[in-house]
Amino acid sequence: MNYEKYPNKSLSRSPTLEDVAKAAGLSPMTVSRALNNPKIVRPTTVARVMEAVNLTGYIPNMLAGGLTTRRTKLIAVVVPQINNNMFVDTVQAIGDELALRGYHMLLCIVGYDTDSETDIVATLLSRRPDGIVLTGIHHSSELKRIILNANIPVVEIWDLTPTPLDMLIGFSHEKIGQAVGHYFLGKGYSRFGMVCASDRRAQVRKNSAIDVLRQDPQNVVEEVTLPAPANMEVGRTAFRHLLQKSERFDVIICTSDTLAQGVIMEAEARSLRVPEDLKVIGFADLNFAAHNRPAITTVCVDKSRMGQQAATMLADKIEGLEIAEHVVDIGFSLVVRESA
Repeated sequence: MNYEKYPNKSLSRSPTLEDVAKAAGLSPMTVSRALNNPKIVRPTTVARVMEAVNLTGYIPNMLAGGLTTRRTKLIAVVVPQINNNMFVDTVQAIGDELALRGYHMLLCIVGYDTDSETDIVATLLSRRPDGIVLTGIHHSSELKRIILNANIPVVEIWDLTPTPLDMLIGFSHEKIGQAVGHYFLGKGYSRFGMVCASDRRAQVRKNSAIDVLRQDPQNVVEEVTLPAPANMEVGRTAFRHLLQKSERFDVIICTSDTLAQGVIMEAEARSLRVPEDLKVIGFADLNFAAHNRPAITTVCVDKSRMGQQAATMLADKIEGLEIAEHVVDIGFSLVVRESA
């Protein structure tokens, strides 16, 4: 190994494959084989090449190296946001499972605008990922065309439909709204406030709950929708807006735990006791919900399982393994705690 040529791993230009070959005392072809297809190269030679890679600071071109196998080992994961905890557990589980399978996650935040999602996904696909994870099932027709033309495995998450683009793991937002509505309808409450973020899935949960609550024509339902992303400040603001519509509510139904936490904080600031004076429910069972005071009643979805299974489905299809189910409903559960 020619160490003196690269004493500090520093060059005036980016190190090349030829630099690695010189440092290892091997031909560029042998180095290329060791990096791109190490199974056909002796382990001692691979070790020698990797030592030279570390010595020179060479960064292999994984896209070029994947041309022979048509794989880049990249998986694009597209989510609307990570500035609250809603998608964090799912993203973490996807990344962890992909790493176990030898893939790397390319995370992209697209917001809730379908045109933005289309533009960003088109750019991602120029990187030639082996597969892609999309959040939700509502995409622009242009994005659907781009995805189908790319001819790569796709998993949609956080929603449910019998006709996904390719594969899907998620749950029914409509059924969640119905379950929340029936829960409170059965308790005999009559005055309801709805605090909702503006994204499509939250709107489905809200509207489904309202449909159930209005089965009793005497029920009063007021609603406030504020722009995503949902956070505690938005929850507090929304509750203030609700109180301008009515001075009294029995229940506030929120489309996220973060909004519910904001409502509880604003209620406390106004000397309203939860749950004695006001019941509050959230959604998603985020990591703080059980430890809030009062602990937040919510709807739990297994976010980590969803991510792990999405990554498994994608990796299995990339590797030519059989997919037992292309549509998986992970369901949900109502978690009753102190707030409602």
